[in-house]
Amino acid sequence: MGSAQQAWRDLGGLKALRAACIAARSGRGALAVFEMQTDFYDKVQALRDAGDPFAIATVVRAERPTSAKVGAKALITEDGSLSGWIGGSCAEPTVKREAKKALQDGQPRLIRLCPPENIGQAPQEAVIEITLTCISGGTLEIYIEPQLAQPHLVVIGHLATAEALVSLGKDLGWRVSLMGLDVVPERFSSADQVIDELDFSQVRISRNTSIVIASHGNYDEDMLVAALQTEAPYVALVSSKKRASAVLQYLREAELTQEQIARLKYPAGLDFGAVTPEEIALSILAEIIQRRRQPSALRLNPGHASKTPISDSPASGLELPMARSLALEARDPVCGMTVEIASAHFTSEYAGKTYYFCAAGCKRSFDKEPQKYVQLESSHS
Repeated sequence: MGSAQQAWRDLGGLKALRAACIAARSGRGALAVFEMQTDFYDKVQALRDAGDPFAIATVVRAERPTSAKVGAKALITEDGSLSGWIGGSCAEPTVKREAKKALQDGQPRLIRLCPPENIGQAPQEAVIEITLTCISGGTLEIYIEPQLAQPHLVVIGHLATAEALVSLGKDLGWRVSLMGLDVVPERFSSADQVIDELDFSQVRISRNTSIVIASHGNYDEDMLVAALQTEAPYVALVSSKKRASAVLQYLREAELTQEQIARLKYPAGLDFGAVTPEEIALSILAEIIQRRRQPSALRLNPGHASKTPISDSPASGLELPMARSLALEARDPVCGMTVEIASAHFTSEYAGKTYYFCAAGCKRSFDKEPQKYVQLESSHS
């Protein structure tokens, strides 16, 4: 009896030990998931803080067999880099391509990746079906949501117009930086960044930044010289035409190129008769919005009343992130999926032509029987 009781105790101890091990493993698994989620959202926050556009891809439905599961996520940045996991070598380039399109038009999309025999079986409004013959046979539905960069307004000045620009810019939900001398921080409490000195190195300038010089003659010239050498597509001066003429002469003598000087917009803002600081600020922000939403809209030539179309040069106006033509694409002759030429890792040469593949398996199949796939491609074209 004693030995039986001891055995029972030992068995209970083993059960307890096994349960503790399972709990520990479960805890480690939960901790690993938590750490992965934390890392993902840390990256999201870092991109937002930097003002960079990106897209979030989330697997919302998975029909086995698939390598990605429901809830799997990935970040796709403006340059096409992917961080995370939403599927294998066939799903990933497709998601990258659709993410770029989402960043281009600013619209989210739901895509369904499935084998050709499943195309059209369950059509749904607003669902984009994409054939992938090289996946394992399952179906993935992935929601892609673009996160466009927050507009960044940099205001130079410390007087009433600068104050109105900061206030209205924040009302629009923009990120606002204020730079000037003799700045009273209390007057600009809503600004995200207040710099009480004239130093552009303290401000992150990007293609999503608009710079408005509103110092009313206090330090216009030096700040314009610095601003026109940044990549900000909109640089404007709040001034009269007479004052602007004198500023232009200074800029010509400051060893700026003609192209840099031509980027200056003056007087700043749309011409609808604005008089008060608030009205002037409204006209400037309206002009920035117009250029963001309508890159091909007309603008006033500096110092002239006539209107001419905005040029196609990068410095001519603001544009939504990724509002550029997508990279050239090719069709994988084996599986039929679209491959971005610039980022293709797998290529083959045959009969003087380059072929592009989504994965090593497709390239291997082509290299074994190139003539077969070339003939198939010809029949599809």
